[in-house]
Amino acid sequence: MRTTKFVYHLIALFTVAATLLSACGGGGGASTDFDWSTAKSVTDGGGMDALVAAAKAEGTLTTIALPHDWCNYGEAIETFKTKYGLQVNELNPDAGSGDEIEAVKANKDNKGPQAPDVIDVGFGFGPQLVDEGITAPYKVATWDTIPADVKHPDGYWFGDYYGVLGFEVATDFVENVPQTWADLLKPEYKGKVALAGDPRTSNQAIQAVNAAALANGGSFEDPTPGLEFFKKLNEAGNFVPVIAKAATIASGETPIVIRWDYLALTDRDTFAGNPNIEFVIPSDGTPVAGVYLQGISAYAPQPAAARLWQEFLYSDEGQLLWLKGYCHPIRYNDLVARNVIPADMAAKLPPAEAYAKAVFPTLDQLATAKQIITENWDAVVGADVK
Repeated sequence: MRTTKFVYHLIALFTVAATLLSACGGGGGASTDFDWSTAKSVTDGGGMDALVAAAKAEGTLTTIALPHDWCNYGEAIETFKTKYGLQVNELNPDAGSGDEIEAVKANKDNKGPQAPDVIDVGFGFGPQLVDEGITAPYKVATWDTIPADVKHPDGYWFGDYYGVLGFEVATDFVENVPQTWADLLKPEYKGKVALAGDPRTSNQAIQAVNAAALANGGSFEDPTPGLEFFKKLNEAGNFVPVIAKAATIASGETPIVIRWDYLALTDRDTFAGNPNIEFVIPSDGTPVAGVYLQGISAYAPQPAAARLWQEFLYSDEGQLLWLKGYCHPIRYNDLVARNVIPADMAAKLPPAEAYAKAVFPTLDQLATAKQIITENWDAVVGADVK
């Protein structure tokens, strides 16, 4: 009888001990039911192993506005899926930055497949993310190697990559490749010039108007000359009010597109001469460089998967996948300093001197320009881009 009671006591003790260990997360780690929506770093939840396990339990990541030919996102998404065994639900790949924010807001109380977990928006949208509570604070493990001027101090947003605007020209449909903004007004380009987004919502298109302004006596504080330039382009019949995509470029519907360098260079590789693509940084004005931002939705249905996606993108592996797609990753200087960029990848990048004059507008400049452009496009230009 004493033996039986002793065994019962041992079982009881083991049960209590197991319960205590589980509540403590196995002796120092996070518990299995840790709420990853509250994590501000991977260490908050017990480290990478815990994050991977939680993300796998969620099973899916929902992205938005990530075309596969944009910054090599196609390979990045497939690599992430293979590496971690998650599915990726891709919403509206051609959405603009404003569309992404509206998708988060519209799905605040929706845990279904229409609610984005993560967003990738233009630098000028950073303040809005904070002011409207769109994103959750989080700092990736490589946080210290992200330059301070392109990240929110508390992690509500952080730069991911950058590029420079220029002209992507399908030379099979254009006899003379334009070299300046002024060239675009020539009669020979009638029905040939397009934007890669709607300038009322798309960061890329807004920056195109900014670039036109700088070439026509304007500034980020006063982008009105850029709006006037597009008014002239539209009145001349040169402007095509179609959001340019790979298909419209290849067909000749939009053979001249004002576009980020990395997208044009990717098209050049992808089309492989059908049609032939040439990329030009216009010689008049000042080249505009643009930084994009990552953020985790404050309402992410899959908060662990969202954070794992960011850890992946900001690892050396993720950064090099962006660079492979001709996007300069935000940790580029750190990669160079540690000599981790493959020589063949570096050799395919445009020459550095082509970017020597490029300017990076500040958040305040972008906010001012964005407001003026989005609010006045219809009245000044009068072209419904879609």
